[in-house]
Amino acid sequence: MRHRVEKRLPYTPDQLFALVGDVERYPEFVPWITALRTWNAHKLADGVGTIDAEATVAFAAVRERFSTRVRGDANARRIDVRLISGPFKTLSNTWIFHEDPAGTRVEFDIDFAFRSALLTKLLGANIHHAADRLIACFEARAKTLYS
Repeated sequence: MRHRVEKRLPYTPDQLFALVGDVERYPEFVPWITALRTWNAHKLADGVGTIDAEATVAFAAVRERFSTRVRGDANARRIDVRLISGPFKTLSNTWIFHEDPAGTRVEFDIDFAFRSALLTKLLGANIHHAADRLIACFEARAKTLYS
């Protein structure tokens, strides 16, 4: 299942890159992330690094845990997230931050499939709403930090 969101926000690409790249803070402003731990941080090159993160998420009666590898490239203003383990068959998402006269044009792409047909049916039908809510969480956090 794929979904793409594009939005213009009145913040710099560097500010939004830093916000999205700070995965350890997600439980502070993404309400369905109930716990998060990180490990295995590596600097790959100047401005490029990876970190592994395990998130516990809760949606209604569904509670799941999954792990991802997050790769941030400050030079390209791009963050790529790939599945390590969890209830997904596949999971990847990409954030790209482009300079824009209004501040930043944010591109968010997500592609996933659950192992469970039931989870796909329950959560997949709401992917548009969930992606929009996720972007709204980051937008509210940016407003708090940068306005």
